[in-house]
Amino acid sequence: MSVLQKPETHFPPPWQLKGEGIILLYRFPKKWINDHPLIPQYLKGEFKGGFGYLMLVNYYDSPVGPYKELLLIPGKFKPENRQSISHIIVNSESSTQNGRYNWGIPKITLPIIWESEKGLDTIGVGEEDEPLFFCKISHKGIAFPVSTKILPLKLHQQWNRRSFHTEPRGSGWGKLAKIESLKINAKRFPDISQFKPLFGVKVSPFSIEFPAPSSITELQ
Repeated sequence: MSVLQKPETHFPPPWQLKGEGIILLYRFPKKWINDHPLIPQYLKGEFKGGFGYLMLVNYYDSPVGPYKELLLIPGKFKPENRQSISHIIVNSESSTQNGRYNWGIPKITLPIIWESEKGLDTIGVGEEDEPLFFCKISHKGIAFPVSTKILPLKLHQQWNRRSFHTEPRGSGWGKLAKIESLKINAKRFPDISQFKPLFGVKVSPFSIEFPAPSSITELQ
C-alpha cells in the first residue's frame, strides 16, 4: 500500500470552479511525444494520438481560492485510451497539494502573472529572471458555447504508485483566439512553439466541476 501525503488543509472533491481560460487544440506527432525527455515515464511509448491541449486558466473562484494555471495534455495514451496531464503549473501551493492528493494531477507551484486588456491576454509563468513560459494571446468575434460534451476530458493520472481516473465536466462561452507570441524554456516545459494549433478559443466565463475520481487503483 502506497502512502500519499494528505494536505495539511484538505479540500476533498468534488470541486466547483469558475473563471476564464484559453484552450489551444493540437495534434502532436507520435514520435515527438514518445521520444520527448520531459514526458513522464509511465507515458513513454504509450502515445495513441488524438487531440492535444494547451490550457491557460485564471480561476476566480475555487475551494482553495483564486489561482492561475498552465497545463499540457499531449493527447490519449494506451492502455487506458484516456488523456493525461503531463505538465501542470499553478501559483497556489494549496492547489498543488490537493490536486496531487485528490486526482493524482502532477502540479508544481510557480509564480504566474496574467494581464488582460481589450482583446489580449499576456501570461508569464515562472520566476522573473528565468521564465518557463510567456505568451500573448488575442481573441475576438462573436461568443459561442463551449462544453466538455463536445470535447470530453477523460483523465488517467499516475501519482505516488496510484492510478486515478477522473472525468471533469465544464461549459462556458468562447471567442476565437490566436497566439501573437510564444516563448518556452525547452529545458523545463515541452516546446510546443514549433507546432501550429488547429484551433484556439478564449472561454470567459466558464465553470467546471472536478468530481471524485471514478477509480483509484494501487499500483505494484
